[in-house]
Amino acid sequence: MARWAVIGGGVLGLSLAHRLVDRGEDVTLLEAAPELGGLAAAWQLGDVVWDRHYHVILLSDLRTRGMVADAGLDDELHWVETRTGYYGPDNVLRSVSNTLEFLRLPGLNLIDKLRLGGTIFYGSRIRDGRRMEREPVVAWLRRWSGGRTFERFWLPLLRAKLGEAYREASSAFIWATIQRLYAARRTGLKKEMFGYVSGGYAHILSCYAQVLTGKGVAIRTSRPVSAVRPSSDGGLEVHGRDGSIERFDQVIVTAAGGLAADLCPDLTPAEHERLRAVRYMGVVCASLLLKGPLGPYYLTYITDPATPFTAVVEMTAFVDPVEIGGHTLVYLPKYVDPDDPLLAASDDEIRAAFWPYLVRMYPSLHEEDVLAFQVSRVKRVFAIPTIGFSDAMPPMATSIPGLHLVGSAQLPFATLNVNDTLGLVDGFIAGNVA
Repeated sequence: MARWAVIGGGVLGLSLAHRLVDRGEDVTLLEAAPELGGLAAAWQLGDVVWDRHYHVILLSDLRTRGMVADAGLDDELHWVETRTGYYGPDNVLRSVSNTLEFLRLPGLNLIDKLRLGGTIFYGSRIRDGRRMEREPVVAWLRRWSGGRTFERFWLPLLRAKLGEAYREASSAFIWATIQRLYAARRTGLKKEMFGYVSGGYAHILSCYAQVLTGKGVAIRTSRPVSAVRPSSDGGLEVHGRDGSIERFDQVIVTAAGGLAADLCPDLTPAEHERLRAVRYMGVVCASLLLKGPLGPYYLTYITDPATPFTAVVEMTAFVDPVEIGGHTLVYLPKYVDPDDPLLAASDDEIRAAFWPYLVRMYPSLHEEDVLAFQVSRVKRVFAIPTIGFSDAMPPMATSIPGLHLVGSAQLPFATLNVNDTLGLVDGFIAGNVA
């Protein structure tokens, strides 16, 4: 029996630990934060505990549904059909929840809309992700949708998600998004629906952790690691920031590229260079707890270039408000470069920047409607799929025997979501565990 350490207690680290212990390994999971979950962790917002960031489960998310089942929560998974909104430069909020509503959108003529629909349909039929990463996303979208559709529809959405880094992204970025939207249809499901578990990811993670500890996984929170180094007598040493040193036969680091390079100083210069070359986008995500609903839409896309946030995600248009104490939960995400000054702004400063625009979208909203306003900041959320990214991304294996790197930088043909992240676990186990 090998002794394994998994560094990082997010969904990825927890699932790796689960799969390893099921194969008879001795597993210790180390998480720097006081709680498990990483990007899926929950927090206290006013008098409510819910997810720090917005998450949904799709009917086609079979890996995520498997994790929910492993946690014993199948009966607490609820499925809901949602509506989608659209807010453009004309300051009008519209529904785009079906094809007819989509065709009524202003700013594009019928030919533009047909080309836009054709672009999405064509992208759904492509199966080779490597083919898509050979061409910039701008060139691909202009070619298939046309210049006017690109400028008025695609460009605001690309900027909202990637900032000015959209110029460096390959067409694999938009292809992965389309593939996820069409996943249910490819598996024979008539329509896509969104799911959530009562209690949110806090409940999922708590139950999942109990399953893991019951199987023998040693879970240690508030245990930040300072370095992973080869041991003089074989194996690997995990150095804690508290001065502790533990020896393991195998270690998996689930951190982002630059942090993984910092934690593993004995990797080769070429490995360090590859890890630090991965470019990430961060997020500033404001959570609002409101007295009442804003509207009927779970997700409202925003193409107005003046917007200070990426979208409006009204969680309680999807999740039963009873889960949120009868209140309304809204997320206002803004994707940013890791060096963006917004990451250092206070909650009050971000509220001052976001609030006027939110009131413009929803004129009936007033200050007294806000029960809580809280901001989450993460510097590195997902890796930007640049041209040829699958050839340049860091491999899971390293030059140090027993040391493995598994993280979102190894998702060249996927969007960052729980289901695709769990796909990394399948790949790692298949290649490294007998």
